[in-house]
Amino acid sequence: MKIFLLGLGLCLLLPLVTISIHAQQNKATRDDLSAVRATVRDYIEAYYTGDASRMEQTLHPHYLKHVIHGNIPMRTKTGWQMVQDVRSEGPTDLPQAERTEQISVLDISGDIASAKLVALHWVDYMTLSKSDGVWKILSVVQRIDN
Repeated sequence: MKIFLLGLGLCLLLPLVTISIHAQQNKATRDDLSAVRATVRDYIEAYYTGDASRMEQTLHPHYLKHVIHGNIPMRTKTGWQMVQDVRSEGPTDLPQAERTEQISVLDISGDIASAKLVALHWVDYMTLSKSDGVWKILSVVQRIDN
């Protein structure tokens, strides 16, 4: 009888433990979702405003960007080049009305995430990495619309 009661007690406790773990994972996911979205928003706003230091804060040390634009050969850009371009070019000449973006977080799995940034003239697919609790953009594949 004692074994039966012990087994029953464990069976009743298991769903509560599972619910608690699931709730903690959902909270982390909500926090990460907001943080990934904020990192992507900082990235694009830094580009629009020419804020090189803000741009640099969003980039992982191993950042690499691949740019696909029609028949032009694919170009790549490192994080250092990206920051220098933003610093030297300053704010974009894109009219304010065209400075739009739609950010979608596609997936988060542990300390990696993928996001999609849709701007008026291009689409960026991004991979982000979380280190020391901070999300950074590791890579971007950008398709520029003709």
